[in-house]
Amino acid sequence: MQKVIAKGVSLGMYIITANGGGKANGMTACWATQVSFSPLLMMVSIGPDKYTNELIKKSGYFAINVLSEGQTNEARHFGFQSGRTVDKMKDYAYTNAPQGSPILEIAMAYCECKLKDVFPAGDHELFVGEVVNAKLLKDITPLPFVWGEYF
Repeated sequence: MQKVIAKGVSLGMYIITANGGGKANGMTACWATQVSFSPLLMMVSIGPDKYTNELIKKSGYFAINVLSEGQTNEARHFGFQSGRTVDKMKDYAYTNAPQGSPILEIAMAYCECKLKDVFPAGDHELFVGEVVNAKLLKDITPLPFVWGEYF
């Protein structure tokens, strides 16, 4: 039942990045969405055991890097290994947004968010952040989520 529902919902693919204590990391996610216009709030859902979860809580900021069509290898790279044991950022060029969140050069767009709230949600936590910086980097088609392909 859960996979049937998940397959019926159209989602994009994102790399959620954070820089906590001088350590940059990114993870693949498909659960990211806007939750408010005023203030402009975004939400991402991250498992409590994920390294990026820890880094967001340390830094108080995170970035949602939007992947584009054809970036399946990038989605797999950031999704199938842990940043605790592998430096996932070392082979990917990035700059830091004004508040220090890593912005991948491969991203088609990004938004940097200041962490406002964290809510428990089943086996994940919902990170709600206010958008403080955002930019469309390339006007191309986003990468859609396909169940089981990226993590």
